[in-house]
Amino acid sequence: MTTSMTPAAQLAASLHLPTQAMIGGRPVAAASGKTFATINPATGEELAQIADCDSVDVDRAVAAARAAFEGPWGNMSQGDRKRLMLRFATLIDAHATELATIETLEGGKPIDDTANIDLVESIDVIRWHAEAADKVNDLLTPSGPGVVSMIVREPIGVVGVVLPWNFPMLMAAWKLGPILATGNTCVLKPAEQTSITTLRLAELAVEAGIPDGVINVVTGFGPTVGEPLGRHMDVDAVAFTGSTETGRRFLHYSAESNLKEVVLECGGKNPFVVMADADNLDRIADHAATSIFWNGGQNCSSNSRLIVHQAVKDELLELIVEKARDWPVGDPLDPETRIGAMIEADHLAKVLDNITSANDDGAECVLGGQRTLEDSGGYFVEPTIFTNVDPSMRIAKEEVFGPVLSVIDFSQPEDGIRIANDTSYGLAASVFTSDLRTAHLAARAIKAGTVSVNSYAEGDVATPFGGFGLSGFGGRDKSLHAHDQYTQLKTIWIDLG
Repeated sequence: MTTSMTPAAQLAASLHLPTQAMIGGRPVAAASGKTFATINPATGEELAQIADCDSVDVDRAVAAARAAFEGPWGNMSQGDRKRLMLRFATLIDAHATELATIETLEGGKPIDDTANIDLVESIDVIRWHAEAADKVNDLLTPSGPGVVSMIVREPIGVVGVVLPWNFPMLMAAWKLGPILATGNTCVLKPAEQTSITTLRLAELAVEAGIPDGVINVVTGFGPTVGEPLGRHMDVDAVAFTGSTETGRRFLHYSAESNLKEVVLECGGKNPFVVMADADNLDRIADHAATSIFWNGGQNCSSNSRLIVHQAVKDELLELIVEKARDWPVGDPLDPETRIGAMIEADHLAKVLDNITSANDDGAECVLGGQRTLEDSGGYFVEPTIFTNVDPSMRIAKEEVFGPVLSVIDFSQPEDGIRIANDTSYGLAASVFTSDLRTAHLAARAIKAGTVSVNSYAEGDVATPFGGFGLSGFGGRDKSLHAHDQYTQLKTIWIDLG
């Protein structure tokens, strides 16, 4: 850990952190008066006390969202909504350094990532959807001269949004962009580990002129906020990003309440397939290291399974081990740090338990494998690589959500694809080959919502993101397709006879 105070650390020491829920455009304490501690994962120390809300606060927030939907926001033209969303994005940009620092403090993410990736993409996605707000048209059907037949899109209403802790600001933007652009209002539940940037975004939305009640934030825990939101009879849809286990619960909540629409983006155990004819192994090693070490591997689209042909395995593995030196673990506020802290003590224990399991199962740890920087009080893990991994091992099956790479080799291309598909997840995948035919066939054969060829990539804001199987269903984040799950189609049939 660095001892000199970086510019980000200096700013962190002077920040005012919002800690109350945002309901109806105003910061409010939890109805119960309770609070809970949010922790800096780089130090293990308390950052602030956050409003510990419950079903009473959820009811208040949903009522505020419903009033805004039936009032100023729902009756606003698409052009006016667009202008307010663009003003919102401009304000986020003006407060980018503050927001990046808050996200680093509460999430343990390297400041270079929060400032130069998360903030930039959050602003871009809100602007992109804002610009789309007045460019998606309704339809007329060719139903004959005696009829006017229209197919119109209408906003679904009040949307509950349940956010993850690994990309709290960016995932909020992925949801808010299409929700607001299509004329809906929302109640956001941030992960209890990372509430503060979501609260700050809600404050900036009010400052931008977005009407009170359009964006509400209710802070707290799954049983006391998430479940009441999922079961609420006046919530029309829920958009969830997080674990598959928790995503299943929202399906139950919907079935047991008002059959609200549910959009799930859940976990992944993603393959990184390298064929024998793949060229430029040094570049491939860069992509592999980025995929597994970026955000400390706490990324649902991280390619945690390197499935590599035996002919290039040893050379590629050596290069990846070498690249790991370029991923120092350290103080997240230090711009030189590339791997920050695991989000909390329980998650650190989960990652270390998976490492222990891999060792016990006979995999060979060729890099890392230990907790590090314990004197900081934070939750840090070394970048870790296991080879001689059998596809049946726990380390190859379960989502570790840490900087832990499993290396599995194969001898025939069809075996590589079979191993890639040997998972219940289907979020993302990467394939590396110099043969165009192999690239097309592999991209078609791998069961995943996004397959990148000769790169580790999720696409851009114009491409949909979501998965198959246990990785989720019901819709997509990003792109115009993200508008679909927040609107409903209505047929208007007018007989002119």
